[in-house]
Amino acid sequence: MPEPGFARRVGPFQATAINMSQMCGIGPFVTIPLMVAAFGGPQAVTGFVAGALLALCDGLVWAELSAAMPGSGGSYVYLRQAFQYRTGRLMPFLFVWTAMLFIPIGMSTGIVGFVQYLGYLAPDMGQTTGDLIGLGVIALVIALLWRGIEHIARITAVMWVVMIVSVGCVILASLTHFDADLAFTYPAGAFEVTSNHFWVGFAGGLTIGIYDYLGYNTAAYMGAEIKDPGRTLPRAIVFSILGIMTIYLLLQIGTLGVIDWHRMTDPGDVASTSVASAVLEETWGKGAADTVTVLILVTAFASVFAGLLGGSRVPYDAARDRVFFRPYAKLHPQHRFPVLGLATMGVVTSGGFLIGRHTDLATLIQLLTAVMVLVQALAQILALTVLRRRRPHLRRPYRMWLYPLPSFVALAGWLVIYGYADENSPGRRPIEWSLAWVALGCVAFVVWARFEKVWPFGPKEISEEFRTEAEEAEEAVARAAAGAAGDGPAPDEPEPEPLPKP
Repeated sequence: MPEPGFARRVGPFQATAINMSQMCGIGPFVTIPLMVAAFGGPQAVTGFVAGALLALCDGLVWAELSAAMPGSGGSYVYLRQAFQYRTGRLMPFLFVWTAMLFIPIGMSTGIVGFVQYLGYLAPDMGQTTGDLIGLGVIALVIALLWRGIEHIARITAVMWVVMIVSVGCVILASLTHFDADLAFTYPAGAFEVTSNHFWVGFAGGLTIGIYDYLGYNTAAYMGAEIKDPGRTLPRAIVFSILGIMTIYLLLQIGTLGVIDWHRMTDPGDVASTSVASAVLEETWGKGAADTVTVLILVTAFASVFAGLLGGSRVPYDAARDRVFFRPYAKLHPQHRFPVLGLATMGVVTSGGFLIGRHTDLATLIQLLTAVMVLVQALAQILALTVLRRRRPHLRRPYRMWLYPLPSFVALAGWLVIYGYADENSPGRRPIEWSLAWVALGCVAFVVWARFEKVWPFGPKEISEEFRTEAEEAEEAVARAAAGAAGDGPAPDEPEPEPLPKP
């Protein structure tokens, strides 16, 4: 009979591939023109550099937390452990509440980009046809995820290879026809840091940049399914960020060296919607452009696939620990995946896709980052500090390098993104919408807490899960003694990490 929880079947390569597939999906192929528009010239490469720095600093936060607490759900687990002492289950509930919105909205941007690039192959495709195709792609992703994790890991590895090939083709084509004058000739005042215009553009570019790097934490959401998570998760996070940073810089600079940046800001030019296809057409011809466009479509599909794979695990662990609505705790009886979480995120992804299709991609990016900043990014940085103080002896296979400097850099970056969100989305008011969604989540929590009879309508339930260093040492001694007596696990069969107690 299968165990009631997840099985640890995802290794280091697969975890890194899952992260990179999610990070380098359709994102850079559709956001290079947005980045150029935000900065007003080829100095837009600054946005990718700043995004890489923010991703790396924030990734180190994820690395320490995920290595110490490798449970299913990622941030949900960390916030639950850090803030239970003062506010009970409020913070993890709010995280799941917002994650059910920002994770699928992030995936919907990938589907918007998918249909956008499909328009290069089918220029006569109408609005309704594009909408139906996008919804069909979402349905296909959900159907493929409706199976066991071991099959999904193999599919993800194959799509990771396709992603590397598609990006590599664009980079190679751009470097073989590279014009330094196009890439490095900047308009007047491009780096005038004393002007407000520069900082508004920088904040917009940083938002787009970090959006392109989002996904370095995908494997952490699957902590209960990762082999040797204390070593695998930090490495997968850092390696995926460094790898994608290299790819993005080559892609951005190479593209700017082939396509005049003014074309990317012209809505009637193919470079504004399908810039990678424009690069291939300009360098290797229409046939090569069509072929690589197909690979980009597969890459976009892989990104959405990996994102919904990790994101669907978030409400499961929360519901299993009675921190979210109980029906989300159900796993598929045969394939052991969270049924309702996957289905709900599929529906929200469809809604976000239709909103993006009928507004614009930049608005969708601003909305999802604004919602994410409050209850994940900022709260998780605080959670790291709280746990260092409250649980200094917690087993930490990885500790943040140069702590707390990366936390401060990440905090500053996220505050810049949030503070300029309204200015970069005139009339859309992402700050107000994010605050309204969090406020609605607080109301939902009060209703839920009263039904469950927990704080503030019952006692706080403090549960310090995951092992301390002393407990780890005691277990190691016990395993050694048991092994000497012939009762322990075989030398090549490592002791599994315990799952959080329900």
